[in-house]
Amino acid sequence: MVPSKITVTRVAAALTRHLTSTAVRRINAASRADGAGESGLTGLIWTHALNVAGDALIAVSLAGTLFFAAAAGEQRTNVALYLVVTMAPFAIVAPIIGPALDRLQKGRRLALAATMGGRAILAAIMAANFDNFALYPAAFGALVLSKAYGVLRGAVVPRVLPGEMTLVTANSRLSIFGLLTGGVSAGIGAGVAALLGFGWELAVAVAVFVAAGVLALRLPAHVDHSEGELPAAVLTPGAAGALTGRGRRSLGIRVITALRGVAALRGLAGFLTIFSPFLVQGTVGGVEGTFALGAIAGGAGIGSFIGTAIGARIRLPKPDVVVLVLTGIAATACLIAAFTFSIPTMVVVALVAGVTNALGKHNLDAIIQRDVPETLRSSAFARSETLLQITWVFGGAVAISLPLIGWIAFTVAASLIVTAATFTLIGSRIRPRKASAASGQPS
Repeated sequence: MVPSKITVTRVAAALTRHLTSTAVRRINAASRADGAGESGLTGLIWTHALNVAGDALIAVSLAGTLFFAAAAGEQRTNVALYLVVTMAPFAIVAPIIGPALDRLQKGRRLALAATMGGRAILAAIMAANFDNFALYPAAFGALVLSKAYGVLRGAVVPRVLPGEMTLVTANSRLSIFGLLTGGVSAGIGAGVAALLGFGWELAVAVAVFVAAGVLALRLPAHVDHSEGELPAAVLTPGAAGALTGRGRRSLGIRVITALRGVAALRGLAGFLTIFSPFLVQGTVGGVEGTFALGAIAGGAGIGSFIGTAIGARIRLPKPDVVVLVLTGIAATACLIAAFTFSIPTMVVVALVAGVTNALGKHNLDAIIQRDVPETLRSSAFARSETLLQITWVFGGAVAISLPLIGWIAFTVAASLIVTAATFTLIGSRIRPRKASAASGQPS
């Protein structure tokens, strides 16, 4: 038999197959490392990766059908609707989902799958109505379910944690996989939308959410077990585990202090998310504005990846202090932007905000792992996430209220984050003595 003729095309195809299979094996091995495959964390990793991919596809469709059309035409009604769709889910989910999780003793896998299935249905509705008003309530519902998923995931992570892995490492792994799949799916979604239209792009989102829902249902049964777990109070100071007036238990002053600092950073993220696109589209516009907005979004994404990578690889000895330092760095970046405002400066601030947010969250996870009793951790993660969502809303609300003048906006942002950091620092020094005195222990 005559051997096949070797050609450049065949060599390239063989090399592509080899590299692809090698990459798939390594990615799968990374998701199963350190006991993650046996504990069920691997299943949650892929569920989360597909969730982020689906959210990225939804975001691409919203950017193309809601935001840019509104900004370019200066249609105030559409702008207001966009803001409602973007921000209201955070405000609605925060006060509802936390208490609901405390009462949800079983069925977390089903609840996770329901958030995926609901978004698959709503994405299908969006695909059929991407050019009319029905898009708005469907998008609103999809974003509400996205926030509900985030809080549910926070409650599930401690239940699938391998014995040899910390919460910081687990959340870092989830974040890295989510960032990678989100970036890839956003690029694919933009390409599909450009070639075939937003209807087809949203059809891809439907398939992704269905797959994520199936994976959620296949998580191990112990995800639903919550014997011995107690509800946490994320804002009430006191010794870790101490009973508060509402029947919940305090997480301790160190956790509360770190949570306040990370909340300030999350508020900055909300501010940048809302203010940057409107400023760019209102002052630059056109193709140049699109590139500028892409650079800002890219800076935020790269910053998140860097912060996640640092958190995953470096175990910092004093996470409490690190959170305070991070808030100071973010405030300094905002001050510099206020005095030397430009689009490149906004890119730098977005990069800094991405790093400080990701690294701050990892340090908060480390503090919860260190200081919070195991019986409180699931509730602590769920309730802390709802608080962080509220601060994102606050940051976005501040951004809406400001004129499209860069130096004014970043002066306000710097003032708010400096104030938040100051109160956080004061609270970390005063409250422990009060809490110790109340418990009869030395400070």
